[in-house]
Amino acid sequence: MLASFLIFFRESLEASMICSIMLAYLKQIGRRDRFKDVWIGIWSAVAVAVIGGVVVFSTLRNYDGSDLQTKIEGTTYFIACGVLTYMTFWMKKQGKNLKNELHAKMNAAISTGSIFAIALIAFITVGREGLETVVFMIAIAFHTNPSMLAMGAAVGVLAGLILSYVIYVLGKRINLKHFFDVMGTLLMLFAAGLLADGIEDFQQLGWLPGEHALWNTTSILSEDSTFGDILHSFFGYADNPTALQVIFYVCFIAIVVWLFWRNSTNKFNSQQTLGD
Repeated sequence: MLASFLIFFRESLEASMICSIMLAYLKQIGRRDRFKDVWIGIWSAVAVAVIGGVVVFSTLRNYDGSDLQTKIEGTTYFIACGVLTYMTFWMKKQGKNLKNELHAKMNAAISTGSIFAIALIAFITVGREGLETVVFMIAIAFHTNPSMLAMGAAVGVLAGLILSYVIYVLGKRINLKHFFDVMGTLLMLFAAGLLADGIEDFQQLGWLPGEHALWNTTSILSEDSTFGDILHSFFGYADNPTALQVIFYVCFIAIVVWLFWRNSTNKFNSQQTLGD
């Protein structure tokens, strides 16, 4: 549940903030009549993502417990780690100019006179987040009860939408730079956990060496316990990790977190607001 919450929280927050920029700009230039185009694009993307996610999830469940499951799961862990890392750095780099870029795209779309142009921008924006969500969910689908998965997703989406609204309303009074720096760091820790899980699956398949655990803290704090699940979901905690898992986990965090914080001049402008 916690993993699905974090995934849906992050993706819904990013998608809703971008859509808020689009709606705010249309309001600013007096084109409220094009609001419906944005909503058409949003709900079309949501529908495609939900249908695609259900199909993928249902199909993968048929291979639960098989070697194919481990292969798909392990591969997806690595892909999800790469996508999450790339998108976090991309948002850090492009976030400062994202609003201006969206405004330019909106102006170009309006100038075409097409009723689908703005809807397409919203569809691609939300659809990208939906695709990322499906990839991330594949990585945890085999180990999560469907009802818990759905509950975490629902709470995550709700929390993301609420926080996006708060940021939209109180943008001038909160420090967005600090918020996104902290969020990015947490996502890097989450990505490190995905990397370690992928290594574990590949070791089980015999594709990577060293299955011997460095330690076993199951009796002290099991991953299956509530607190252990929280630590595993957010920080990649493992109760019996291998040497390869520990090495890659530590190196990944040391490198990417240092790179993320290295250049403070590229961080989000704390005075940037969505409604300007």
